[in-house]
Amino acid sequence: MTGKTAIVSDIHGNQAALAAVLEDIDTVGVDRIVCLGDIVGYGPHPRECLDRAMEFEFCVLGNHDSSALFDPGGFNRSAEKAIFWTRQRLENGESPEAARRRMDYLCKMPRMVQEDDVMFVHGSPRGPTNEYVFPEDTQNSKKMTKLFSLVKRLCFQGHTHVPGVFTNDLRFIRPDDIPDGFDPREASSIGGAELHCMINVGSVGQPRDGDARSCYVILDDGRIHFRRVQYDIEETVRAVEAEAELDNMLGYRLREGR
Repeated sequence: MTGKTAIVSDIHGNQAALAAVLEDIDTVGVDRIVCLGDIVGYGPHPRECLDRAMEFEFCVLGNHDSSALFDPGGFNRSAEKAIFWTRQRLENGESPEAARRRMDYLCKMPRMVQEDDVMFVHGSPRGPTNEYVFPEDTQNSKKMTKLFSLVKRLCFQGHTHVPGVFTNDLRFIRPDDIPDGFDPREASSIGGAELHCMINVGSVGQPRDGDARSCYVILDDGRIHFRRVQYDIEETVRAVEAEAELDNMLGYRLREGR
């Protein structure tokens, strides 16, 4: 894969965060933008975020996107209320045509995209929409071996909102440890073999790694760069507070990146 790709994920209806990230992407200059799912859910602007995401080259299906179409499973009370509110917002757009266009797009989102030896999913190679892969899973060799058996070379994913690089020799490399970027072709595993990697790109609209800034990835001719972007969190907090069906906590936790 050549050229420069911006990879975003987990926008979660946070329009202020998405606008700031897209502005940052404009300064970098990319050939395309792709999204790893969860465009909606939690946040106060599902329609606006979905409209912007529909302009990307592709978006894969996230669990909150799926739950906007079907009944949610495994959600806590706040998340469940938010997804039912989100569904209502999407189904009752400015016009029947706009609502149909948005829902049709959600219905057609793929669960996985494979481009040569690069995979794009929301959750994991084994469970593209729902499976979580956390940093501590590097201690679970059975799980990681199975996941990496499905990765030809690289897999980009989101879902946990915790950015970093998983390697097939059971390491997790945090963005702060690779400030100049990371190229798996220039690195080798502990045993000297070619590295296969799963890259969690973090979250645009709901970071959970203790850093409140939005996070996304630039893939530039094989080299991976994590980027953090400041946005107006209080704008989103106020928008959450203005919606009675959204738990205020969904806005307040943005301040802590949790």
